[in-house]
Amino acid sequence: MELQSLKQRYGIIGNSTRLNRSLEIAKKVAPTDLSVLISGESGVGKEAFSKIIHQLSARKHEKFIALNCGAIPEGTIDSELFGHVKGSFTGATDNRKGYFETANGGTIFLDEIGEMPVGTQARLLRVLESGEFIPVGDSKVRKTDVRIVAATNVNLVDRVQQGKFREDLYFRLNTVPIQVPALRERGNDIELLFRKFATDFSERYHTKPIMLTSEAIQILLSYRWPGNVRQLKNVAEQISVLAKDDMITARQLAQFLPNQENSLIVREQQGLNEREILYKMLFEMKNDLNNIREYLWNNGHKEFFRENENDKPEYSNTPANQLSLPTALDNRLPNQFNTVNEGEPLVLEEDAEFYEDESFEESLSIADMEKELIIKALKKHSGTRKKAALDLGISERTLYRKLKEYEIDG
Repeated sequence: MELQSLKQRYGIIGNSTRLNRSLEIAKKVAPTDLSVLISGESGVGKEAFSKIIHQLSARKHEKFIALNCGAIPEGTIDSELFGHVKGSFTGATDNRKGYFETANGGTIFLDEIGEMPVGTQARLLRVLESGEFIPVGDSKVRKTDVRIVAATNVNLVDRVQQGKFREDLYFRLNTVPIQVPALRERGNDIELLFRKFATDFSERYHTKPIMLTSEAIQILLSYRWPGNVRQLKNVAEQISVLAKDDMITARQLAQFLPNQENSLIVREQQGLNEREILYKMLFEMKNDLNNIREYLWNNGHKEFFRENENDKPEYSNTPANQLSLPTALDNRLPNQFNTVNEGEPLVLEEDAEFYEDESFEESLSIADMEKELIIKALKKHSGTRKKAALDLGISERTLYRKLKEYEIDG
């Protein structure tokens, strides 16, 4: 089956490289009986991959049972999985088949496998190795032919090191690993998914489909989506129901995004775009430097300025006695300056020479500053554009445009 046909059949939307790679692995491993371990954050759609593996296998006409190991109480999980005999524990009034016996010939999907108790892990390992299990309270060994597909949203290697997960079971389950990418790693798939959800909800609630402005799309793509596809779907539904307008602006979208940790969202709420932010930053730095010059001028340190009257510093509205040395400029002042606390005078060591960085104060170009920040971010993250964009607080798409604009190799 072609990848596009597979997506259409199972309602999978997106064209990111990592998503396609995971689907290719699932498609190739499906016809086998190998155990599969699906890893990924909560909400990325791991169960959809388990269904694909089952439906493309020779077991597709047999039962498919999905279980959440974290939702079954520790005291009953053995009975749920392997069954029990009458009288084996209080409340066991009849014999009961477990899921491994019920799903014989089919597939069992064990979600949140990392939450499975250690004792149950030993029983599961035996099923994987020999296909044998013993119901709770029984002494008779039974056989089953079940394929196991497991999933986890935690790092099982860490769980093994903590003694909470059996190492032998981990290697037995991890015969074929599939890593489902987080939504924030799927680029423009986020917008495609949002459009699909918006259309679905408009049909359900008989409303006009909502649309996003270009600025809102940038916020959508830049948000980290800790809840992944599940969270995106919830947000799309909330906006479809609660929004007053069909066209959603960046400010309106930001109101529906909890834990607004992304800097772009905060900036948009403040009504600032990227260039305005740079202007604001440069203005504040220049004003801080002028405040220091003003303090020196007003406190009799005129010997540090040239005699030209134009060298007199610009005055700010901040009283000189309230000035303090800005932390942001510490590295740009002579080493002879002592540390200054708020409200304390600025003291120069003997024979200190004051200088002003004219190139810093007067000749800074916004474009040059922006280019310098981008180069530093790329260098900091060893050329990784995604991390550099995140550090700069811009989308990868914007970063690519800036790299081309400034002819930066990165």
